[in-house]
Amino acid sequence: MIRRLPAEWEQQDGVLLAWPHADSDWRDNLAAVEAVFVEIVRAITRFEQALIVAPETAPVRERLRLAGIDLQRVSLYPMATNDTWARDFGPITVREDEVPVVLDFGFNAWGLKFAADLDNQITAKLARAGAFGRTQTHVPGLIMEGGSIESDGAGTILTTSECLLSPNRNPHLNRQSIEQALGEHLGADRFLWLEHGFLAGDDTDSHIDTLARLCPDNTIAYARCEDATDEHFAALAAMEAELQAFRTVRGQPYRLIPLPWPAACWDKDGQRLPATYANFLIINGAVLVPTYNDPQDAHALRIIGQIFPERAIIGIDCRPLIVQHGSLHCVTMQIPRGTLP
Repeated sequence: MIRRLPAEWEQQDGVLLAWPHADSDWRDNLAAVEAVFVEIVRAITRFEQALIVAPETAPVRERLRLAGIDLQRVSLYPMATNDTWARDFGPITVREDEVPVVLDFGFNAWGLKFAADLDNQITAKLARAGAFGRTQTHVPGLIMEGGSIESDGAGTILTTSECLLSPNRNPHLNRQSIEQALGEHLGADRFLWLEHGFLAGDDTDSHIDTLARLCPDNTIAYARCEDATDEHFAALAAMEAELQAFRTVRGQPYRLIPLPWPAACWDKDGQRLPATYANFLIINGAVLVPTYNDPQDAHALRIIGQIFPERAIIGIDCRPLIVQHGSLHCVTMQIPRGTLP
């Protein structure tokens, strides 16, 4: 049997989101962040299905209807949630001899930082609700978030040691045993580990999807900071050197594409927020790119358009999202083709 984790740029059935609500950290920013979710769903449903979980689905349906979104492209599931970070508690779908299998990894809110009892049940509840049709679901018995891994669809996983080797996730596993376990579950036979790179205000212990992204044709898009006075400068320069040292399965250097560095964003308490253009979402026919009302937004859209020349490039203002320390990719999880009924 051949098992593999598809690349994000492969064909998809849909994208999962968890709608923000007042009984979460979004209470004080709910209207603004709901507006962002509406625009994300608007963009997704141009190309594929949107699956949405929410404690109350009727208000969400009405909000989307009033926004002119095609509700035939939306599947709503009433489910209690702690928060909205579907990337990290949502299903991770592999292919076994090209037949999709949904993996339900454990989610403990990035190493026991927050409550996660409801979010950790979402994938299992979706399976019981028939969201995945007859697609088999498997529970690996490991703690892992979707934002912590990048796949090229051909056996290579890009990740960070800061996250995957966190003592509050799988303390019984070292690097070798993590590779062995994920190699088995994801069909991976190569691991590229970054030892450097972080974003201030990030709760995830350096998720790879905020720092560096695998793209088609042996390309890696990554965050680069050119401001020597910025607190990220040294760490991201060290990360860039690591990326330059990585080699493809054929022994060639990767094609490295640096992404712009937005101006520092701060919350009302003076805490820096993790704004990054690396947190883009690839869907059928398009790439959704987070923007931050920053002069670098246009540059980021241009560069990502060069990486994905055959896809529409759609900017989504994610300034409200980063107030809770995540961005566009963090609130979405793609569902590969053949998984949904």
